[in-house]
Amino acid sequence: MLHDLLAVASGSLVGFTLGLIGGGGSILAVPLLVYVVGVPSPHVAIGTSAIAVAASAAINLAGHARARTVKWPCALVFAASGIAGAAIGAQIGKMIDGGKLLALFGALMVIVGVLMMRPRRGGSNPDVKLNAQSVTMLLPWLIGGGLMVGALSGFFGIGGGFLIVPGLIGATAMPLLNAIGSSLVSVTAFGLTTAASYAWPGLVDWPLAALFIAGGAAGGLAGTRLARHLSGHKNALTRVFSGIVIVVGLYVVARSIVG
Repeated sequence: MLHDLLAVASGSLVGFTLGLIGGGGSILAVPLLVYVVGVPSPHVAIGTSAIAVAASAAINLAGHARARTVKWPCALVFAASGIAGAAIGAQIGKMIDGGKLLALFGALMVIVGVLMMRPRRGGSNPDVKLNAQSVTMLLPWLIGGGLMVGALSGFFGIGGGFLIVPGLIGATAMPLLNAIGSSLVSVTAFGLTTAASYAWPGLVDWPLAALFIAGGAAGGLAGTRLARHLSGHKNALTRVFSGIVIVVGLYVVARSIVG
């Protein structure tokens, strides 16, 4: 019972963070599963978190699709390329020793925390479209960016939104809101690809994933509601969360080295 409660609580914390500041919360999923819920295998934690990340992204994608903020052709090309990258990254990740993988994950958390402190800016082309006229200019950047980000996502079992958003902006110059909405296509696809790769050898705890997702849905609603009241303080909240991510990342690295 305690194990189940911790799983729901951990999922709620991730969902709450995603709802409150709009991204980055999924980076906490693996440390929570390992150090709070008590999942003994880092590989199982990564495979299980990938399912939760994909489910959370799919729920948020539905909202952005209704608001028509998704640039579908660009998003689909980036995601399709990233699926191949995620499959490769997941295969490599499964071959790495669990302790070393956690140490690398902790280092990634520190990098993510630092990147989140930087203000995010969008591009200047709200009318960007992937069509016959723009395909020769946009396609190489979308494919290359998707492959690279997908590989990192698959290796670490994360959504990778903090990389996908600037990747889409860099490739197409689309505005930030469109990049955020479009990135969720890739986050969903990468999460499902990584989860499928880990599920094949039995490295996904499905009951735990269901509890984590249920907690995340409830936490996401609470975080979204609170975000409306604290909209003027979002930058401050993001900086505080960035600091937490950096501290947790350093803790993960230290535990991996010591233990």
